[in-house]
Amino acid sequence: MAQPHTPIRAAKHPGPAKRPGPAKRPRSTQRRGPAGRLRRRLTAAAGALALAAGLVAAGPQASAAGLVAAGPQASAASLTRITGFGTNPGNLSMYAYAPADLPAGAPLIVALHGCTQSAADYFTHSGWPELADRYGFALVLPQTGTANSANACFNWFEPGDSARGQGEALSIRQMVDDALGRFGGDPGRVHITGLSAGGGMTANMLAAYPDVFAGGAIHSGLPARCADNLTTAYTCMYSPPDRTPAQWGGLVRSAAPAGTASWPRVAIWQGTADTTVRPANAAELRDQWTDVWGIGQTPSRTRTLAGGATLDVYDDGAGRPAVEVYTVSGMGHGLAVDPGSGPEQCGSTGTYYLDSLCSSHHTVRFWGLDGGGQDPGALPAPTGLTVTGTTDTTTTLAWQAVPGAASYHVYRGGTKVAATAATGHTDTGLATGTTYAYTVAAVDPSGAVGALSATATATTTGFTPTCHTASTYDHTLAGRAHQSGGRTYANGSGDPMGLWNTFTTRTLRQTAPGYYVVAEPGCPA
Repeated sequence: MAQPHTPIRAAKHPGPAKRPGPAKRPRSTQRRGPAGRLRRRLTAAAGALALAAGLVAAGPQASAAGLVAAGPQASAASLTRITGFGTNPGNLSMYAYAPADLPAGAPLIVALHGCTQSAADYFTHSGWPELADRYGFALVLPQTGTANSANACFNWFEPGDSARGQGEALSIRQMVDDALGRFGGDPGRVHITGLSAGGGMTANMLAAYPDVFAGGAIHSGLPARCADNLTTAYTCMYSPPDRTPAQWGGLVRSAAPAGTASWPRVAIWQGTADTTVRPANAAELRDQWTDVWGIGQTPSRTRTLAGGATLDVYDDGAGRPAVEVYTVSGMGHGLAVDPGSGPEQCGSTGTYYLDSLCSSHHTVRFWGLDGGGQDPGALPAPTGLTVTGTTDTTTTLAWQAVPGAASYHVYRGGTKVAATAATGHTDTGLATGTTYAYTVAAVDPSGAVGALSATATATTTGFTPTCHTASTYDHTLAGRAHQSGGRTYANGSGDPMGLWNTFTTRTLRQTAPGYYVVAEPGCPA
């Protein structure tokens, strides 16, 4: 993230030998003058602030924006450094990987590491090389270093490094061009992903280059254009601004080329126990990208995944997922991985590579790079939801079967109240004389929860008495009483209550719709 922001490193990977960063800029290209001096002072201040706050992480979870020692240099012989890829105004290093016999027209994925990490470290733990071999796409892993940032963070909060055509952003763009030419890739299937500071840079790259990237995945990251200096970077990390969706979306539209009408599909990943990048950032990211897509902030459907994760899907106008939000319960700051040889497993644990589920696998499926097309995410919504009966305390529902459904979830007022294999359900324990709203979703054999049905409303029979204490005047204004000849009478029963405008306090008991009786001295409801 900002200079103090560091991806998590697991305790079982003790701090390793320090790895060299990219070569420093030649003196002729270093940032000099007042701006350069200010940048160096900010970098130094950030490091001092982190140390003063005790933010050097020794365990698997940093207490806040924890700094950790760089991990061991990963051994990745198949990861190749590429030089001469462009003018490289951002002073980055380019690393790439392509499976053997990669076909022409293959997709390309750009993966951005977090603070104190390296391209090799990210390559080793993230699971991306396994998926590249499985599904046939090339990888580009940009790498920054201490010449750019004290903690080897991408400068996501610096406009001169994250805006279109400038600094690190332009260096990454040049890497994409080089890789497409080098590997014969498909320019229409270029995607970008990143963790932490890499996630913040990913959001900004998606905003600045929507014409380059078909999709993105932001892990423990920040909304695009959330910060434009070090101070606001801290604010975004710990207490993100609560802007409206239109305000967040406007920041993306202003960063993109004028007239942009096609936007990347964006996956957002966030752990609920992240104390480095607060989980509220995921909600602001959702607001930002759903607004860019012109869709609402209510999920089209919700799924429960392995590893304690929940997926909220937001469809575009054609019914295809445009934005997905993955919330991993109990996970701290890092990238979700799931070591193993199963079809949905990938990656290896390490500092800030946390054992939960394989985020890279789900991201590949969301982007439609797994050979099966974009994951539709769920079964269609059940149709024909109707209320077939009510009593004082129950409501009975029925709906049409959905092909492929193993079961159904029933929701009352948006809260799940039942799971059933039948195409009907009786909801019990309800209050009398009360209206409830119901929806139903189909669940496939893997546990994926489908789209919600249309809402059906039901009102139970009977009536629950209520008590109301107020002045005779307020009772009259509220419709519980009426006045005649200057005196007040309870509606329904006609019980006398005294002068209507003297503000005498009386208690009424409603025993049926529109029927009130004077209930003094007590009112047993």
